[in-house]
Amino acid sequence: MKIIKYPTDFMKTRKEIKGKVGFVPTMGALHQGHLSLIKQAREENDVVVVSIFVNPTQFLPGEDFEKYPRKYEADRAVCERVGVDYLFMPDVKDIYFDDEARVTAPKIKGYILEGLNRPGHFDGVLTVVNKLLNIVKPDIAYFGKKDAQQLYLVKKMVRDFFLDTEIKECDIVREPDGLAMSSRNVYLSEEERKKALLLSKSLKRAGKLIMAGEKKCDVLKKAMEEILKPIEVEYIEIVSRDFEKIDEIQKENSIILVAAKVGNTRLIDNLWV
Repeated sequence: MKIIKYPTDFMKTRKEIKGKVGFVPTMGALHQGHLSLIKQAREENDVVVVSIFVNPTQFLPGEDFEKYPRKYEADRAVCERVGVDYLFMPDVKDIYFDDEARVTAPKIKGYILEGLNRPGHFDGVLTVVNKLLNIVKPDIAYFGKKDAQQLYLVKKMVRDFFLDTEIKECDIVREPDGLAMSSRNVYLSEEERKKALLLSKSLKRAGKLIMAGEKKCDVLKKAMEEILKPIEVEYIEIVSRDFEKIDEIQKENSIILVAAKVGNTRLIDNLWV
């Protein structure tokens, strides 16, 4: 495995890489969710690139940028073990510049749900993903479904900017108890972790109701609200896969999303229907 720090060095190396390239962009603190993306990239490509970059522009003031888990040595070892070919680990000063051109999120769908209380968050996400895709120039880039709105906006940006990369959506990976894997799970105390399971339990409840024939979104949301009462819910929303609000479940075109705070930790989860 080759570790590359500077964007200019990677761009030079990229010209020499032959075959199909799969790319997994991450902020590090790698867990089984990330490894599932890397595994899929390994199976589907000749060359696998992973980036580790804790992106400051997607964190709002007061969010956890400074304390976001950084496990660079462990992450390097994991990447080498699972067969990554290139590990790209740039510094902030080499990714961002003074008075630079920026990518901005769509004015509607970038400012709902995750973007509503985090204005500018998706500007930062899309800006860094755009930079990384232009540096790595992958044939396929792999993103998890847990960050569903991010996934939608990245796919939209790639389409809108005519970028020559396929964005592949990958299933959520969960702990044995049902908790969606996240680098932020390490913040949870033992008691908070038990409460965090209410997110996945509420989604399971909605899924069972749908299997029983329920389609009305307000009924599904009320059932979820009952389960989520012990924690601080930010939103429960049901949308189409292009993030339009819907009143009834559309088969194979709906996403049920939930965001909540458990202690000081903000968690998200979803169910693709």
